[in-house]
Amino acid sequence: MLFADQVGIRSDQVTGRTWGEKGRTPVVRRTGNRFSVNAMSAISTKGRMHFMVFTETFDAKVMCRFLDRLIGHFDRKIHLVVDGHSAHRSRAVRTWLADHTDRIELHFLPSYSPELNPDELVNADLKRSLPMSSRARNQAQLAAETRRFFHRRQRQPHIVRGYFGGPHVRYTLEENPLSF
Repeated sequence: MLFADQVGIRSDQVTGRTWGEKGRTPVVRRTGNRFSVNAMSAISTKGRMHFMVFTETFDAKVMCRFLDRLIGHFDRKIHLVVDGHSAHRSRAVRTWLADHTDRIELHFLPSYSPELNPDELVNADLKRSLPMSSRARNQAQLAAETRRFFHRRQRQPHIVRGYFGGPHVRYTLEENPLSF
């Protein structure tokens, strides 16, 4: 079973902290440019992580591309838990799923309950981990920093497993976690 979510990262978002000399407000230099990248990730209680970084808007076409990539990593049927995003419920995704019923099945979290998705903790970790001091100067750099984060987490399954330890997501470790 995998839990998935998408996230947007903007060049002008305020993240992290910095230090400064006492009595002097620190100034973090950045360009006036605004740009963003998006990512979709899926994690398992065993510490596996799969991801895709993209620059276009998250929609049904992107979701189908992610699902296509995801099923390529498994030789058994995948149960993927997602939120109620319109792209997840779109006609295009339903059609794609109908053509792949033996490979993947979607399960939906209750409405307005992001705290039940452990992949939300990945998103928070990503935004916290993007370096403040070496802000990306363009979209390509921001995408590269985002990919580096995901590659690093793929090599740290103990951290990925830790996303499932939060009080709201411990239900995922039970025998039948899909009984919301």
